[in-house]
Parts: sequence; structure tokens; C-alpha cells
Amino acid sequence: MNTVRTELFVGLAWAGGLILLALAASLAHRQDIISHDTTLRLVIGANGLMIAFYGNRAPKALAPTACARQLARFAGWSMVLSGLFYAGLWAFAPIPTAVTLGTIAVAAGALATLSYGLGLRARGHAENSGAR
Repeated sequence: MNTVRTELFVGLAWAGGLILLALAASLAHRQDIISHDTTLRLVIGANGLMIAFYGNRAPKALAPTACARQLARFAGWSMVLSGLFYAGLWAFAPIPTAVTLGTIAVAAGALATLSYGLGLRARGHAENSGAR
């Protein structure tokens, strides 16, 4: 039960932080302190940091089998790298490039994890059928 509360608190903290960031950036933009592009980069780039944060937490989650732990480690690395790349693009690349390459980076991380998981599953089925 404590883990569920902790996860809920962390999720709500991220949601609240993103909302506060969006509100603060919008206010700063309305006051002509920052540009519209900067507002967009701050708010959307923070999503990449959130992806990286949850990627870092993925391997630490309870996994029932060695195969699941192996997949969680791979997924964690994949999410961290794609999230940091996404955030970096939103910080430094032109916005159209950040949109395109950022989407590709996150999708590639998800597809890499999916294909790795399917590969582990196929290898597990092959090992189980060979043991009979």
C-alpha cells in the first residue's frame, strides 16, 4: 500500500509541476518576459524530462521474473535516452525539427522496447519448447 501511495504522490507531483510550469511560462509570456517559442520549449521539453524520469524508475519496479526484470532494465534505458534526446531537441533544435525528431526518438524508444520484449518472449518460448 505504501508503494501505491508513493507512486500516486510522484505522479501527482509531476502533474502539478507541469501545470505550474505551464502557468508560470504563460504568465511570463503575457508579461513579455519570455517569447512564445521559449514558452513552448519549456513546457514541451519538460515532457522529455518526465519520460527520462520514469525511465529511470522502470528498472526499480517490482518484476516477478528474471525476464521481466531484464525487459524493465532495457525499457528504462530506452526511455531515459529517448526522453533526454527529446528534451535536448526541444531545448536547442528549431521547433519543426524538435517536433519531428522528438516524436521519432520517443517512438523509436517504444518500438525498441516492444521488439526487445517480443524477442525475449520468443526466446523464452523456444527454450520452453526445447526442454520438453
